[in-house]
Amino acid sequence: MENVWLFAIAVFTGFFAINSPIGNLPVFISLTKQADKKTRRNISKKATITAFIIVSGFVILGKYIFSLFGLTIPAFKITGGILIFFVGFEMIRAQESSIDNQSEINFNEGISTSPLAIPILAGPGSIVTAMNYTTNADYLQLLVILVMFGLIMYLNYLAFISSDYLVRFIGQNKIVVVEKIMGLIIAIIGTNMLIQGIKIAFFEEI
Repeated sequence: MENVWLFAIAVFTGFFAINSPIGNLPVFISLTKQADKKTRRNISKKATITAFIIVSGFVILGKYIFSLFGLTIPAFKITGGILIFFVGFEMIRAQESSIDNQSEINFNEGISTSPLAIPILAGPGSIVTAMNYTTNADYLQLLVILVMFGLIMYLNYLAFISSDYLVRFIGQNKIVVVEKIMGLIIAIIGTNMLIQGIKIAFFEEI
């Protein structure tokens, strides 16, 4: 049982590093700043549930999915890196982004799935991390992985629905500054993920 708890702590730490609720909050605020409270709550719920389903699918069927469609980790990292870079670039832009100009209906039907659920919450980092832990994992460990990721998604949900309080506490002007900084960081993360994917593909070919 002690080994199970140690495994659970390791899994939680790994997922938290990739999916920190505080780190994801500026992205959420940027994407939903024109939505009302009810819409933001719906987006939060749909995004976190969708992300949980996606990662759970890879935890349970990941190896079969990659094999069935001929997917590779390098290709996944390269594609995810490009998508994450685009999200960061949209945040950095001075003018209103195409995402910001969407209606509340599009908020519900669009950004809750992409880019919020994937690749922000259930991106290459989360999926690769989950699949790394599933290597040689027994059924109990698979359950632990699912529970830990579910807990991370719940923490992200709580952070998202509390975004109004954060904006009032910090102030809109400071949020804009944080948004630009986080946009730069996210763009760099996307670029780094792209470089990693190219490196892995290059060494595999060799």
